[in-house]
Amino acid sequence: MAKAVDKAYQLIRDGIMTGRYKQGAHITAQELAEDSGLSRTPVREAMRRLHSEGVIQIIPNRGAFVASWGEEDIGQYFELATVLESFAAELAASRITDKELVELSQLVDEMNRLVELSPPRMDEIHQVNDQFHKKIMAASGNSRLEHYLQSMIEAQLVLGTLREYSPEELKRSALQHGELVAALEARDATWARSVMTTHLLSARHAFMRTLGPHLG
Repeated sequence: MAKAVDKAYQLIRDGIMTGRYKQGAHITAQELAEDSGLSRTPVREAMRRLHSEGVIQIIPNRGAFVASWGEEDIGQYFELATVLESFAAELAASRITDKELVELSQLVDEMNRLVELSPPRMDEIHQVNDQFHKKIMAASGNSRLEHYLQSMIEAQLVLGTLREYSPEELKRSALQHGELVAALEARDATWARSVMTTHLLSARHAFMRTLGPHLG
């Protein structure tokens, strides 16, 4: 049962990440079960898990919907993400292992490769970006911070921020990832915090520039 729930969770998550299930879309256990080839029981459990993470909204007597974000919601998200992820990067500078640094460098190389493709492979870039930020989060060594950041990172699934980036913005984001790894390798907490802050501020401006006029 647990494996079926995990599979359903990942399939729904991927559907949101790729934009198949869009913000505000009404989704049902029956529909998701048919899409995934699973029974409704593990799908319902996966939906409850995604609801607890804020990715899906379950409204009594109405059903389940992919979370929909307005301009104020997005502004608050980036404010909080900037504070928490920058703090995580600062902590990681003194706690990250050599193995984790190697893994982060490999992710940076992969992102650089993906953003140079024409057109860029957005689904794969999203996955690499997700892994990168989660490794920083884990390297902070603060389990409570990691818990809070988990829901912040999952929120990016709904927003789909990277899907709206121009090729130049994607390349800039990849470069910022590389600079962050350099800061971590130098064990420079101030530099790491600064780079993460810059990274998230630029992400906010890129996202709001593209979607601001169309937000609900």
